[in-house]
Amino acid sequence: MAELKYEITEHLGDLREDARGWSKEVNLISWNEREPKYDIRDWAPDHSRMGKGITLTADEMAALKDLLNTIDFDSFE
Repeated sequence: MAELKYEITEHLGDLREDARGWSKEVNLISWNEREPKYDIRDWAPDHSRMGKGITLTADEMAALKDLLNTIDFDSFE
């Protein structure tokens, strides 16, 4: 399997941290030296390991933002 290269070009924020210190983060990441994309996934405290996640283009992230703005989260309480 080929080596996966990544560079976190911008850390946008943390969504949560678990008891082991791993955090679910939103970042801009360049995968294999390509144009950075939005990425949401779990990361080890030192960023040496990562969990499964989702990578989105700017258009997909904007569509997700629009979709989230239509949801009434108060109805889930």
